[in-house]
Amino acid sequence: MTDVQVGHPPIEYGMVADGHPELFDIRAMPSPNKDKKPGQLPNDMIRQFFENGYVIVKDFFSSSELDPCRKAIEDQIEILARKLFKAGKIKDLYSKHGFFERLTIIERDFPGANIVLHKYPAISQAFKDLWTNERLLNVIEQLIGPEIAGHPLWNLRTKIPQNEATTVPWHQDSAYLDNKSYKVLQPTAWIPLLDSTVENGCMQVMHGGHRAGKIAAHRRHGDSFYIVVDEEEMEKSLGANLDKDIVTCEVPYGGMLLLNNIIPHRSLPNISGDIRWSLDLRWQKPDQPFGFYGLKQGVLMRTAKDPNFKMSWEAFERLGSRQLLRDVTIGDTDQVEDEFDTHVKGPWIKKWENVHMNRHVESNRDDSMADKS
Repeated sequence: MTDVQVGHPPIEYGMVADGHPELFDIRAMPSPNKDKKPGQLPNDMIRQFFENGYVIVKDFFSSSELDPCRKAIEDQIEILARKLFKAGKIKDLYSKHGFFERLTIIERDFPGANIVLHKYPAISQAFKDLWTNERLLNVIEQLIGPEIAGHPLWNLRTKIPQNEATTVPWHQDSAYLDNKSYKVLQPTAWIPLLDSTVENGCMQVMHGGHRAGKIAAHRRHGDSFYIVVDEEEMEKSLGANLDKDIVTCEVPYGGMLLLNNIIPHRSLPNISGDIRWSLDLRWQKPDQPFGFYGLKQGVLMRTAKDPNFKMSWEAFERLGSRQLLRDVTIGDTDQVEDEFDTHVKGPWIKKWENVHMNRHVESNRDDSMADKS
């Protein structure tokens, strides 16, 4: 696999007009194996993924598989707190506060701390272990076959209570990527690190919203760095029925929500007192375009072509996804970014129509973007 392509290719603007439903619906479902591997799901659940665009798996991970991710996040918060305190940006380390509270308290002193943590470039060993969990990869094999690569983009969601920056509006994942990604099935496992409920901001999906096989028109969203697809646009372009198709997906600790990359989904506001932590992990076949603006390929995790294959993270870690997002946005790899910068930079901000200028849009602005705004 090629790790990176030299140069910054031009960003393709707007939506993809034609649809390819056969790449995402039941016609894309691999033939089920008679002999199940450890962790693999019943065939009816795999069928749900292709027919509906998602499936909830309520009991999959053990606490011994997920608790190390909690510890890794605690370590990242500790590092962030010490840096902020040393720089005089927070009044205390707030060490007495726990996993579900500490970042919220830090945020009161330094608004945007959650964004800084979201942009943290390194991937911890615990996240790697979960991403390459053998039982989890066995499930992904049921969705895309035995050739599996991790996608360049993964996310730690820092959903602190009552915070716009952590409430993600309706969107399709492939709308954040370049237009090549709309022809590639990229399943996502959304894995909460606590019981995910309506109160703490669980996910909602648009049942069957992937069946048109295309990307609807998005726009930049309010004062955030997100893009959004309007409900009227989902009705018009994707055939969504807002009265029947919106499904609320509460997922317990130990479970996961498997998502098709073109099904519309959003998160609800967190009105609880606790942070709703979660991870987004993505995969696809390694011989297909990764939709990452020509910058980076994924990491090969499994192949049936080589019985002695041993995966390596070296190249993937050398080319940090968040650093590359910054570079392709501002076009200057020599510029040093403030480690406490609370702006989010990414080519998707340039890709879609600007109907509301905000600080994230301004930080991504250049002449080519001004022409499109």
